[in-house]
Amino acid sequence: MFPLDPNDSVRTRLTHSLEVSHAARGLAKDACFEMEKQGYIKGQQSRQIETIAATCGLLHDLGNPPFGHSGEMAIREWFKKKDETIFGKLDTSSKKQNEVNRNEQYVQDFLRFEGNAQTIRLVTKLQILADFYGLNLTCGTLSAACKYVAASNEENDGFHEKSKIGYFASENSLIEKLRTETGTGKARNPITFLVEAADDCVYNTVDLEDGATKGILDWELLKGELLAGNDDKTTIQEYLDDVEKHVKEKEKEVQFSGRAKDKTLVRYFRVRAIREIITASAKAFTDHYDDIMQGEYHGELVKDSTAWPLVKACRKINRERVYCSDETLKLELMGRKVIQDLLDIYWEGYDFRGIGKKNLSNSEKFAQKAYDLMSDNYQKVFKHALNKNDLPESYCRMQLVTDYVCGMTDTFAVNLHKRLTNG
Repeated sequence: MFPLDPNDSVRTRLTHSLEVSHAARGLAKDACFEMEKQGYIKGQQSRQIETIAATCGLLHDLGNPPFGHSGEMAIREWFKKKDETIFGKLDTSSKKQNEVNRNEQYVQDFLRFEGNAQTIRLVTKLQILADFYGLNLTCGTLSAACKYVAASNEENDGFHEKSKIGYFASENSLIEKLRTETGTGKARNPITFLVEAADDCVYNTVDLEDGATKGILDWELLKGELLAGNDDKTTIQEYLDDVEKHVKEKEKEVQFSGRAKDKTLVRYFRVRAIREIITASAKAFTDHYDDIMQGEYHGELVKDSTAWPLVKACRKINRERVYCSDETLKLELMGRKVIQDLLDIYWEGYDFRGIGKKNLSNSEKFAQKAYDLMSDNYQKVFKHALNKNDLPESYCRMQLVTDYVCGMTDTFAVNLHKRLTNG
């Protein structure tokens, strides 16, 4: 995805989520077909698994801040710069080990801020319908939506499912409930593997197509990079020949030429690649079924599939050709500036304690203005958390600010930044 792209043919967060949802349903359907044949599940369970996978595909990027992963880094960096003045307000003096761990989690939730954890918070707390339970999704769906299973003070690069934060301290009790109700314990939900593979499949291929749409890649360059970046050149060459053969046959019906033909070749490559990766990932799921169901599988389906050489080559091209383009780098730097300036502005509202108070000082009046600009929903969630009194007040105030900034779209954040900074 390319933030704020002027070309409507380039994917947005919404179109990406729709594609991942569709791919996740298809992948789940393939895996369920095999599981039904082997007697692991019955027909109705297949439909339920497919629905949960498709739902999680729609949800999987909701918690990402403006500018995606670049935005996550900007939030972490901002808190790291302020950690001495901010986290000094959190009580970390306890000598009881369970309280020390909990206090450490409070701090790391912000220093290691993660969009996946924010997704869980968003759908369970921040979308108020008629109560304080978010979208009221089922335990099965929420469990499968937890891409990572570690708290912020439990990250462990030795296990893929613990390599990033899965949830914040504010959702600790919810996660415990999900683990109990679904029986997953501290392991990943099996459906999570399918959704992750669908996401890997989609973004590694469609970003190449978007790169071609933006003029960063063409077919000959893509072919050369795929062959250069893959040890199994024979298989890749056969794959590319198949793409060219298909387009050549279609060329008899529709006269392709120049850039139109080039884009058609890249587009059909994306279609064929997705089909190849989905099929291989479904097989990898059934091959590792026993370990997955016992919570002993710590890998990634795409990496353990026969399609991994293709995915790895696509990922390398995206990293070295697409994501590092001048336009993308400029947007990331701009996004960092936008997010950190907005955090600075709304931080005044963080410490506003004059609700219901008359005769505010000038600084309190400006703090109130910043506070009042924040979402009513998020203010209600903030006050509800304060009333429950099971989290430090400063922690709740920090979350109010990150919730608001993180909930913005790219366009909203940029436009708001311009208005507030006279940009």
